[in-house]
Amino acid sequence: MRIVYNSFHGRFSDNPRALFERLQDRPGLTHLWLADPAHAETFPAGVRTVPIDTPAATEALESADLLIANTHTEVEWTKPAGTTYLQTWHGTPLKRIHRDVLWAPEGRLDRLDGDVAKWDLMLSPNSASTPRLRGAFHFTGPVAETGYPRNDVLVGPAAGSVREVVRKELGIPEHVTAVLYAPTWRDDERFHPGNGPVPLRLDLTALADHLGDDHRVIARLHNMMTGRSHPPVDPRLHDASFHPDVRDLYLAADVLVTDYSSAMFDFAVTGKPVVYYAYDLERFRDEIRGFYFDLAPRAPGPFVRDETELADAIRDRDRVQAEYAERYRAFRETYCSLEDGHATDRVLELIGL
Repeated sequence: MRIVYNSFHGRFSDNPRALFERLQDRPGLTHLWLADPAHAETFPAGVRTVPIDTPAATEALESADLLIANTHTEVEWTKPAGTTYLQTWHGTPLKRIHRDVLWAPEGRLDRLDGDVAKWDLMLSPNSASTPRLRGAFHFTGPVAETGYPRNDVLVGPAAGSVREVVRKELGIPEHVTAVLYAPTWRDDERFHPGNGPVPLRLDLTALADHLGDDHRVIARLHNMMTGRSHPPVDPRLHDASFHPDVRDLYLAADVLVTDYSSAMFDFAVTGKPVVYYAYDLERFRDEIRGFYFDLAPRAPGPFVRDETELADAIRDRDRVQAEYAERYRAFRETYCSLEDGHATDRVLELIGL
């Protein structure tokens, strides 16, 4: 069986990576990844790749028995009759997606619908997400509620060793508090004419100043903004935008700072505190993308307005966790109930591997 993998248009990450890691040594299977040359160095030695925006990618897809992808496969290819396309997707949707969004560039959704038409099976991380995913993509095929394979490591026996390795790679001592900043992207910034740089709306240098020497900030920009936004160069900051997989950063971090990213749902599996720097909440909710539900009354952590409030919440995270404990419990019950370390098992059984 020939399996082709695509994660975030050419990265070695996410649900496809977790499934590959389980299958890579199984006899009778061959594996090939679609790779973005900018991220080629993040693929381990020995993993076979082809550049994603080339005829070789088309050839790979058209000779695959199984395609495992976590997003749209934006490559021109004709799907053979015998190929199975497993769409894992890549997050619990708070933000409206695909046909539910408030705005998209002209023609983009029609083009992506061509990819949706090739899907045979879709994964859902939880029961709350299933109708949203099915409705947004107008997908009439089977949707399986399995949890996400990428999150198995967060509760698995290797979690501690992964944390240790990643912090060592980043140069963060164990006694230092690691703050992961993982914001989402804004459609109007990503598709703005000109492709110029997009400034970060959180002053990471000021945040580091407020936090002090016993904290480090790990900046993980959204894959849609990698290369467009740049964290400042500062020894207290670590730009992890090109780190292969954010799941490892969840383990390395002690607290998450986000806005409307689906990172909040995955990070909640760890039980560690979440703080929201949502500087454009009303505009994002009402004009840019839209939400499936009102986040503020359900969020498992506080909303802050500036770097000072954010630093205060991070430094006093034990109080924050105690204050939001009931919300956090409800949030996990709703969105993390399937994240038990066995999602990979359920998916492989589903596809007969």
